[in-house]
Amino acid sequence: MTRIHPTAIVDPKAELAADVVVGPYALIGPNVRIGAGCEVGPHVVIDGVTEIGARNRFHPFGNIGCAPQDKKYHGEPTRLEIGDGNTFFQSVTVSVGTVQDQGVTRIGDDNWFMAYMHIGHDCQVGSHTTFANSVTLGGHVHVGDWAVLGGLAAIHQFCVIGAHAMAGGGSIIVQDLPAFVICEGNRASARGVNAEGLKRRGFDATQIAAVKRAYKTLYREGLSYDDARAQIEARAAEESALQPFVNFFALSQRGIIR
Repeated sequence: MTRIHPTAIVDPKAELAADVVVGPYALIGPNVRIGAGCEVGPHVVIDGVTEIGARNRFHPFGNIGCAPQDKKYHGEPTRLEIGDGNTFFQSVTVSVGTVQDQGVTRIGDDNWFMAYMHIGHDCQVGSHTTFANSVTLGGHVHVGDWAVLGGLAAIHQFCVIGAHAMAGGGSIIVQDLPAFVICEGNRASARGVNAEGLKRRGFDATQIAAVKRAYKTLYREGLSYDDARAQIEARAAEESALQPFVNFFALSQRGIIR
């Protein structure tokens, strides 16, 4: 049976799975669907056209499915889609999409969003990411699987963060961050390969060596971006560990962090 605290306000049109827990003073709007095993903490607001999968946890004071912080937004019925097993800590905010893009903000599975961070409208976030406190994603940002963003990192709108990439705390990112690459600074610059993270995720020595060779091709051999991309994509046909580079190149439009 759904457990709803008597002080919470849940619109009768909202659809909640049978075991959802809703804490004190939470507010859930009419166009919200929440899947099995979710916990909605005290004072959380979930609004908009928002669909939430299973086993998500929302800590106090979050605002999920809020209106985009975009002056072009005029109340269109855009959406937010959240997968399974995500954790949203205190005061996290996530906006729905806008009609200037696909009209939907998407979040995958098993992500870890720490306190006070913001996911802007039309962002596309993969799975298994970690966003530390006060990370800010501008609108239309794409973040690949397993990316790690340090506290207070700020990502400019329309940027792409590749899979397994890592940004140090306080990084100001105004261009695309390739897969596997570590960056830091204001403005952020590339610092090497996230080798330690790859080891933790089961990449073997041969795979990590392939990633490091690709990094050198992109950053150390004096090649143009297009020539380096072509070489890495050719290698990826035989070295599957490099596929995240290929996926990144397909999305990247703003030029890469150097």
